[in-house]
Amino acid sequence: MKKKTVSLVLGSGGARGLAHIGVIEWLNENGYDIQSISGSSMGALIGGIYAAGKLDVYRDWVTQLEKMDVLRLLDFSFGAGGLIKGERVINVLRELIGRHQIEDLPCSFTAVASDLDNQKEVWLNKGPLFDAIRASIAIPSIFTPVEFHGKRLVDGGLLNPIPIAPTLKDKTDITIAVNLSAPPVKSSEPLPALEKTTSKNSEGYHEKILQFLDDLQRKVLQEEPEEIGLFDVISKSLDAMQNTIARFKLAAYAPDIIINIPSNSSLFYEFYRAKELISLGRQKAEQACDSRNP
Repeated sequence: MKKKTVSLVLGSGGARGLAHIGVIEWLNENGYDIQSISGSSMGALIGGIYAAGKLDVYRDWVTQLEKMDVLRLLDFSFGAGGLIKGERVINVLRELIGRHQIEDLPCSFTAVASDLDNQKEVWLNKGPLFDAIRASIAIPSIFTPVEFHGKRLVDGGLLNPIPIAPTLKDKTDITIAVNLSAPPVKSSEPLPALEKTTSKNSEGYHEKILQFLDDLQRKVLQEEPEEIGLFDVISKSLDAMQNTIARFKLAAYAPDIIINIPSNSSLFYEFYRAKELISLGRQKAEQACDSRNP
């Protein structure tokens, strides 16, 4: 049977984007030929790595990460437009995946970023792969903006969390979009609380950050409302904005298949839950594609 050619759209959503790995794996195993990828933020990262032919390498690496490993990848910035520079994790990924030019990739790829000054989305489909990815993942207030060809670029999800438009001219059989902003699912099982490290080698500021994230999660899970902090305001505002924009984009462009990942599948920083999220991606891909092709 001839494989169906696919334009794949990978949405933004922090650690939930690890579900993209499971989606891609399932599609490859079930008669789909991915020929074009467009992604915002985490969707750009996963899509770019897949286009470079290194998704298995990244999968092996990310599934081994533990909580403290994630924190050690953070290089903090003070007074530079964001809490984290983002260069440390990008350099690790460059070493892991290698240096690639987008135009030389075997699969068509577009990373979407947002031009902070001109208030326009920018499609990055030429030049160094990880320069484009770094721009696309620059979450405002979290990661510092990226200077790129005279423009200050931030996270693509700010203006287009599910970038279908770059695939509209593709000559593929179907367009599949992965939406990381789907309605939350109700669950009686709370997310597991973050464990505090007892490692003697852990640096003090890492422990403080872990405690901060633990406290943040506990606040989010509390039923009783309490005074909201600055970080909560930023996070919830970005989520609300991206979820609203995602609904409009899906209504305007109507891909052939939408794979919905619930917005409460993970907190944005829970990259140490990779195995669980990859499994979720496979499950949701199977449900969406099988329902279209019974």
